[in-house]
Amino acid sequence: MLHAKINKTYNCFFGVKISISGVRGVYGQDLNLHAVNRFAGQFAGLIKSSKCVVARDTRPSSTIIAQTVIASLMAAGIDVYNLGIAPTPAAFREARKYGSGIIVTASHNPLEWNGLKFIIDGRGLFEHELEGMLKTTSNQHPGNFGNELQISSNYPDVVAEMAKSDTAVVKVGIDAAGGAACGYAEYLFKKLGHKYYTINGIAGISSRGPDPTTDELADLRALVTANKLDYGFGLDLDADRVVVVNSEGKKLNPDATLLLCVARALKIGLKKFVTSIDTSVAIEKYIHKSNGKVVAYSKVGEANVVSKMLDVNAEAGGEGSSAGFVMPQVNMCRDGLLAAATISTLDKKTVDECLKFASQFVQIRSKIVANPSLHNAIIEKLPDVFKSDSYSILTEDGVKAIMDEDSWILIRPSNTEHVIRISVESRGERAQVIYKKAREKVQTVYDQIK
Repeated sequence: MLHAKINKTYNCFFGVKISISGVRGVYGQDLNLHAVNRFAGQFAGLIKSSKCVVARDTRPSSTIIAQTVIASLMAAGIDVYNLGIAPTPAAFREARKYGSGIIVTASHNPLEWNGLKFIIDGRGLFEHELEGMLKTTSNQHPGNFGNELQISSNYPDVVAEMAKSDTAVVKVGIDAAGGAACGYAEYLFKKLGHKYYTINGIAGISSRGPDPTTDELADLRALVTANKLDYGFGLDLDADRVVVVNSEGKKLNPDATLLLCVARALKIGLKKFVTSIDTSVAIEKYIHKSNGKVVAYSKVGEANVVSKMLDVNAEAGGEGSSAGFVMPQVNMCRDGLLAAATISTLDKKTVDECLKFASQFVQIRSKIVANPSLHNAIIEKLPDVFKSDSYSILTEDGVKAIMDEDSWILIRPSNTEHVIRISVESRGERAQVIYKKAREKVQTVYDQIK
């Protein structure tokens, strides 16, 4: 029988990463169909509506994994509403109607990876729900099978209605990486009245990798500059994250992208925000000067952001490390298409103001490959390592060392990869100095215990 020990920072079962972000692993190695069947059957025990949306991205293994998920749910007496290939945000939106959802995706991970994202009541699982799910056995009821129905989503119409504005028509480039946003993104920008160009717009075919944050996006940048576009939007395979290319063909960093989304939210009258602890201080400072307020901070991870938003009744927010914009009235998840639509309808004056404001601060985000079994041991040693360099140390989510109002270091184990993440922020060149010292310290600790 499959089992997993839950750790609130990360979870691992023979290399499978298990967290509130879902289940991920390399298909055919640490993630197999037996495991998929087990996880889907366990999730069925959380479903009160007896209905579940299922969607998938375009990875080579996604079809067979989705078929296994559907069979497991139906065996548990759950009616399956099959969206087919669809973005994660579309599945989250549809899951509001049906009560639950499973998305077959590994998001931005390499193609050989795959996984499952779980949705309850239109949001991702909270930690206690995940713990409870993994303690259950498969919930199957012989003879009481569910049905499968094919459905479609009006999600792009919802986003277009929210994002529409009176700004001038803009020209955008779309790079969906051959992923689940193919077709959805084009329809969205057509509804917004934008002129758009597409590359990698055929499902399953792409000239680049799944992760737009690490890819150079050379084709998209060339598309933007050659056609004098206002923006380029590079999506990952399930479209929950986006990288923005400006009119000069330069990639914006994720915190600047989130700031643009927040600026648009402020424009339409939203005032109460939540940000994760790895988000740039520039965003809080901008919100404050715009008469809004960051009412709370969350641990890293979209489910943690959403949980905190629900606790404090926040209207928008997100996590800067992934440009993960969340607006609960539209979706209770990180939403790359919503972010792209929101930014595309922001007036140029505000865009320039935001980018100038954000440029005062430098964020460096990196990672050290580390054996998952040693992650906790590394983190436990770090408060003592950094206490002499900071006036405050937070340990709710990894270790965050706050040096001054503009400078901080955050070290935490990844929920989705076998790495320790290192994030640093400060003004100007000081960020690089802080980062170099922080990385050396983390690497030294790892070398001492491995």
